Amino acid sequence: MTLVERFLKYVSFDTQSNEETGVTPSTEGQMVFARYLKEELESLGLEDVSLDDNGYLFATLPANAGEEVPTIGFIAHLDTSPDMSGKNVRPRIVRQYDGGDIVLCADGQVVLSPSRFPELLAHKGEDLIVTDGHTLLGADDKAGIAEIVSAIAWLKEHPEVKHGKVRIGFNPDEEIGLGAHKFDVEKFGCQWAYTMDGGEVGELEFENFNAASAKILILGRNVHPGYAKGKMVNSMLVAARFIGMLPVGETPEHTEGYEGFFHLTGMQGDVEQTTLSYIIRDHDRVRFEQRKQLMLQHAAILNAEYGEDTVQVELHDQYYNMRQQIDPVMHIIDIAIHAMKDAGVQPCVRAIRGGTDGAQLSFKGLPCPNIFAGGLNFHGRYEFVPVQSMEKARDVIVEIIKRVAKGN
Repeated sequence: MTLVERFLKYVSFDTQSNEETGVTPSTEGQMVFARYLKEELESLGLEDVSLDDNGYLFATLPANAGEEVPTIGFIAHLDTSPDMSGKNVRPRIVRQYDGGDIVLCADGQVVLSPSRFPELLAHKGEDLIVTDGHTLLGADDKAGIAEIVSAIAWLKEHPEVKHGKVRIGFNPDEEIGLGAHKFDVEKFGCQWAYTMDGGEVGELEFENFNAASAKILILGRNVHPGYAKGKMVNSMLVAARFIGMLPVGETPEHTEGYEGFFHLTGMQGDVEQTTLSYIIRDHDRVRFEQRKQLMLQHAAILNAEYGEDTVQVELHDQYYNMRQQIDPVMHIIDIAIHAMKDAGVQPCVRAIRGGTDGAQLSFKGLPCPNIFAGGLNFHGRYEFVPVQSMEKARDVIVEIIKRVAKGN
């Protein structure tokens, strides 16, 4: 089976995750896909193939170059985003893309156009796999899975290529932030690993946001509006004041690169009670802590005016910047950079304005930077992946494995 055939088969599985179910995996479709992959890995002759009840699938390509070679791993996630349907995906391949508009769905007037998505032009002349405009594609992260399996299959077909022990890990529920929660790092048994979950060709990421969620509960006091003077506390207006106290320019739509932000993701309320939901992000750990403290300080100011416990802030850290875990083992980044060059790929080291399973795994003792999988416009109907990008990602995996075996 070719890389493209694998990918087209994989996207036929409906694997959207769902943060409301409270189980792992969060949807049965992920387990159905995992069982299929388990059979495929077994058919390739891999060893130690295991699938647990939570949907974590591990397998081993045994070493043929001696036990002194470090054991490394490659990881990708089974689920697709809850943001758009992943059911009945109907992909098609646009051969030798000419640089113009791609009509995904004529009836729905869904058009993938370089005027809106200029990154298309970087792939002129390539073969693009696109959607039919009704679903997402699922390249995030089924492209990563297809690339890993195809790289391992190639190594099985070429026993003359020496390599150490390689571990494969496919996990559920990355898209809802739970992919690493039940990942058994000790069982996986690697010195380090790479997630294949990035975007454009050449991306190599070992920095990500520090992340927290904030729930702000504002309690008001409702009184008949005709007699409310000096008595009513309108929680919605207090909420508006809280929102206005945060830096206006430090929101997602005003920031880029290493700039952090406060992001208001939800608001529900009436006079009696209002709830604000925020996510807090910053690459710098000190500024990250300062952002959390700023919310607490603003709550204290409002409570001094309206009364104790009017504004209640509940903060939860979600993940941290993996950079502090990667710095002591920067040779794993050097290996990836050289492997990309060996595969004819220009490395593009960048910071993730988000998080990955690799960030959480790094703090669980498995250093795990992120490498491109080739897809673009994730989580929606305009998602696409160039075939040539997937081929390059597959080749990078092979080159990493070869370099580790050579000790450089």
